[in-house]
Amino acid sequence: MGAHTAGRDLREAAHAAQVRELTAAGVLQDPAWRAAFAAVPRHVFVPYFWTGRGAGHERLWGEDPDPERRARWLRGVYTDTPLATRLRDGELLSSSSQPSLMARMLEALAVRDGDDVLEIGAGTGYNAALLCHRLGDEHVTTVDLDEEITESARAHLARLGYRPTVVTGDGARGCPSRAPFDRILVTCMLPLIPPAWLGQCRPGARVLAPLSTGLIALTVRDAAFAEGRFLHTPAYFVPLRGATAATPGSAAAQDGLPYELVENERFQFMLILSGGALHPREALDLWRGEGRPGRERFGVTVTPQGQWSWLDDPRGPYVWPLGETARSAS
Repeated sequence: MGAHTAGRDLREAAHAAQVRELTAAGVLQDPAWRAAFAAVPRHVFVPYFWTGRGAGHERLWGEDPDPERRARWLRGVYTDTPLATRLRDGELLSSSSQPSLMARMLEALAVRDGDDVLEIGAGTGYNAALLCHRLGDEHVTTVDLDEEITESARAHLARLGYRPTVVTGDGARGCPSRAPFDRILVTCMLPLIPPAWLGQCRPGARVLAPLSTGLIALTVRDAAFAEGRFLHTPAYFVPLRGATAATPGSAAAQDGLPYELVENERFQFMLILSGGALHPREALDLWRGEGRPGRERFGVTVTPQGQWSWLDDPRGPYVWPLGETARSAS
């Protein structure tokens, strides 16, 4: 057996093992998505990645002449973890998302045959390939701000015969030339929902996006209104970049809070989502009084007048301005 054949067999075995692991973990319940993950190997989209932090970054590469480093690359690619794929001056620009989180998001997108999907954040192209396998190339559009990223994604996709529409542009502006869409899937962290997206959606469309370390699933009524709740799943992504991107409001100082709450992910989610409208002690009293609510009890409403987050009921009593709405109101 030649070295090339042996390497291919190792990659195929690692790919098959990951699909089995994701299935056993219960994150590939839909047979259509299970088939997509089985058909699309991650290693094609992650020919190299970076490990470590700061000055200690190390690049692992699938074509490294050192067999031990190649083995480390392959183990990393098929470990259920996000991978840093593009750095600039030490800043993370793009990554390959954690496969189990990708699977959860794709299933939560609730696509139907014939749906047109806009992906915000092309990344490596892996997510777009999965969408192409499920829906067909003609139904998938993926956008990224960085031309190097889109060119790389396009090349990775072409290696497997996938040819969705890959656009270089500001994802916050959507892709009006390809609208209308039935689904928008976002793979970068948002401070608020870009209003342009709603006008590019068909009525009843679903927008699934990372927001405040959670995943908001919005139903679009029309170009002026969308509303929905968070999934229970935590999510951490590279922030959206572009002319219309904004910086999320930081939570208020947390002096005096018990350490376990400073480290409590669910409490921090509420504190950040409230955009500073709640002081930490107020947030603590509310969180405890409402039974320590998880992400799925929170939601977001998007209107031309602004965007709001809320607990349990969009009509109150617990409603807070979100993102730029919070800053303009302060």
